[in-house]
Amino acid sequence: MKVPVQRYADTGSAVAEYGELADPAFWQQPPPARLAAFARLRALDSPVYVPEGKGRGHWALVRHADVQEASRLPKVFASAPGVTTPEPARWVRALFGDSMVNLDGADHAQLRKIVQRAFTPRLLAAAEEDIHAVAARIVDDVLADGPDEFVSAVASRLPLEVICNMMGIPERHRAEIADRVNHASENIGVERGLASRLRVPGRGLRALARMQRMVAGIGRERRKNPTGDLISALVCADVDGQALNARQLGAFFSLLMVAGVETTRNAITHGLTLLTDHPAQRDLLLGDFETHADGTVDEMIRHSTPIIQFRRTVAAEHTLGGHLFRPGDKVVLYYASANRDEAVFPDPDAFDITRSPNPHLGFGGGGPHFCLGAHLARVEMKALFRELLTRPVGLRAVGLPDLAGSNFDNRVRSLRFAFERP
Repeated sequence: MKVPVQRYADTGSAVAEYGELADPAFWQQPPPARLAAFARLRALDSPVYVPEGKGRGHWALVRHADVQEASRLPKVFASAPGVTTPEPARWVRALFGDSMVNLDGADHAQLRKIVQRAFTPRLLAAAEEDIHAVAARIVDDVLADGPDEFVSAVASRLPLEVICNMMGIPERHRAEIADRVNHASENIGVERGLASRLRVPGRGLRALARMQRMVAGIGRERRKNPTGDLISALVCADVDGQALNARQLGAFFSLLMVAGVETTRNAITHGLTLLTDHPAQRDLLLGDFETHADGTVDEMIRHSTPIIQFRRTVAAEHTLGGHLFRPGDKVVLYYASANRDEAVFPDPDAFDITRSPNPHLGFGGGGPHFCLGAHLARVEMKALFRELLTRPVGLRAVGLPDLAGSNFDNRVRSLRFAFERP
């Protein structure tokens, strides 16, 4: 089984190279093999360099403390020009606008302020009420139709419907949006053959462009006739005299759909697998759901870590983890490794819903880019698992989830499930 092999004898050297972390074959390995490799990296004295070819490469931050510190120093570890690998091309940014996750400083602060102001207490209360109704309806449908494939029948539906309801997306657009979200995100960070590399990115960008044109049209309607939904709040906001323009609205909607739907659906799917594989933890949760629900959700997110990594660009000289970083250096924050750090989480590979404290970095390491949707994601997961587990007919995963093998997010393509009838 192939795992990262250090290329130099000095295990404490910050110039040690782990090229395998940039090799798609590494991410095709079973999760235990990848986690074991990260455990060896955390045991080294300082971050290691990961070559990516043609003179490019990044420094890997794998410890909880290092990832958290870098997250909270945006003036040193900048999100621009992009947090994904590879970074978005300039023409893509010019065409679609900069996503909030790729902005820094005043530009990021102003955009985030507009979005945060739009999430009023009234809107959030309505969203929480809607979450419970949608979760109940999804489980009603599953019980009526019988078990099938969990990602499409359950895990994807909840965040997609909730976000569309909150944004005010008309029903006639929703099936098309779901399809375009899948096209835009299905191959991020996944190894592909030559034909796919030539074809899929174009299809993904076309899907993104169509989705943004669609939401821009809805935004124009809402400026004329606000309806009290999130799009109305965003385009009619007056935060220091500013609201979101059409391109900013499109970029935010794409982020919300791709990030919000993908991450939540993957956390839900991994969560069902974890509860199936750990029946004692499932029984503990069912014995007192209200007491253990929050801990269960946080442990699911820690254990599965929906976003594996984000990229940063060093903007100022800084020493972190025993290494001196210089302007222009590329750094990758490996959340999947930080959430298994033995220095923070005793028995880190165990699934323990009573784990306390649980300072996981599943929503980021803090700082200005902490996930805006963290609260709603938690509410969604609690509502859905309450419905899934407390109905008279139990539900369990069947077999292993089909993982995408992505180096960006812990994506599940499909998962079979079945009922546990008394």
